[in-house]
Amino acid sequence: MRQLAAGLLLILAAGTGWAETLRIATFNTELSRNGPGLLLRGITGGSDPQAAAVVEVITTAQPDVLALQGIDWDYQGRALAALAARLADEGLNYPYRVALQPNSGLPPPAPLDMDGNGKTGQPRDNQGYGRFRGQGGIALLSRLPVEHGGIRDFSSLLWKDLPGALLPQHTDGSPFPSAAAQAVQRLSATGHWLVPLRLPDGSRFNVMTFHAAPPLFDGPEDRNGKRNHDEIRLWQLLLDGALGPAPAAPFVIAGDANLDPEHGEGRKGAIRGLLADPRLQDTRPQSPQGGTATVEWQSAGRMRVDYLLPSAGLTVTASGVVWPDGPDAPAATASRHRLVWVDLLLD
Repeated sequence: MRQLAAGLLLILAAGTGWAETLRIATFNTELSRNGPGLLLRGITGGSDPQAAAVVEVITTAQPDVLALQGIDWDYQGRALAALAARLADEGLNYPYRVALQPNSGLPPPAPLDMDGNGKTGQPRDNQGYGRFRGQGGIALLSRLPVEHGGIRDFSSLLWKDLPGALLPQHTDGSPFPSAAAQAVQRLSATGHWLVPLRLPDGSRFNVMTFHAAPPLFDGPEDRNGKRNHDEIRLWQLLLDGALGPAPAAPFVIAGDANLDPEHGEGRKGAIRGLLADPRLQDTRPQSPQGGTATVEWQSAGRMRVDYLLPSAGLTVTASGVVWPDGPDAPAATASRHRLVWVDLLLD
């Protein structure tokens, strides 16, 4: 039905000027495994029920552009290609893909204690948490062409170089965990990308995607809480022009902020400020079963942590969250997170 409606819009556009609906989605698939190559094996082997459920959720939602989180990265992009092939087998083709190396599992230039536990070489001593390089990365699948030459990757930005960085400190005011660690610590736990897509009329549509660190698993210095805060705030600084040229509209911010504006731990001002930014619009996608919640954790319960925030001038025609209607539904097997989508009218 949605494909028929899109086709009718295109027919009408021929006489009235170009117009098309574009469905954007974000989905933390949690397709992360404990070793390199294991995800690829699970996807290609056809025996991984979670991967099969992820494919079913995506094919049911039919997004035109899909920001993924929690998917293991590899140098040749084989796992992402395998997922795209499974989707193509179900009739959903994504000829354009982006998978840059994430900070997760990426070691610092020299062995350092990056989390202050007195040890080195552990998963939390990498630029972003990871047992191996690329564990739990991010990716983008698109039906629209990607302008690869225009991609801006902010993942190498040092935390200390972010304007107004909220850096953690020891009780005596010295850098936590050390000055040496802060000198090389990147801000992005996974990555921050701006990916320009080419619309059918030749204009550009910018997708800004990320997966922030959870504001948990630290001590009184609140290292992860402050990092999460600044990872979210990066987008407003980018829109301010503080990190280079401000991106032109139309655009959308799509990803997992790991922060609910009302519930759970974390510095709420970061996500509240982003949601209230007049350059963005929050359509509050929701489902009948879960309301605006986008994740259900066993201990913390339901929260809203996954976001799609279109630029203010765009027309949003519909939005939603794919929440399971029972414990055996594909969305329940796929991930604790839910796929979030918005339909945009571009003219």
